[in-house]
Amino acid sequence: MRPVEREDEDAWKRLYSGYRSFYLLPEDTDAVATTWLWVRDRQHGFIGLVAVDDNDQPIALANLRWFARPSTATMGLYLDDLFTAPEARGHGAASALLRDAAERAAAEGASVVRWITAADNASARSVYDTHATATPWVTYDMKPARRSVTLSSPTAPRRALMRTDPTAPSNVGGTCHH
Repeated sequence: MRPVEREDEDAWKRLYSGYRSFYLLPEDTDAVATTWLWVRDRQHGFIGLVAVDDNDQPIALANLRWFARPSTATMGLYLDDLFTAPEARGHGAASALLRDAAERAAAEGASVVRWITAADNASARSVYDTHATATPWVTYDMKPARRSVTLSSPTAPRRALMRTDPTAPSNVGGTCHH
């Protein structure tokens, strides 16, 4: 076990692409590259870990990040992604990454290590059940509301436009004045 290093980029990207493929996410080299930068540079509180083979080559990854728990006034460590290369499964890499996450959480005073998985992911759940307790909570995803943008110019009246491109730049308040 060790934190990701810059030299792990190609191996990490292969593993993360495998993770995305496992969950039937579309191939997206931009998403993989962006996530790599977040993990490599510890952006957004990310901690990137890898399990390595005897040649120090990554065979599994764990992407973790800190989160605040207002209900307990504590911090938690969230496991966003855990993936082991198919040829390396069954040798303890996932368990080692989970133990490392638990140790990091304890060292920083976190109150929980939390993650979600697909209900039908039986092989992963058999590993998870040896390290953690499944909770009764149900996860929901809600799409963000569409942002309205007001554009104005000295010669044109103000008009409101609905933003349809979620990747387009905006300011924090959702209103842009030109």
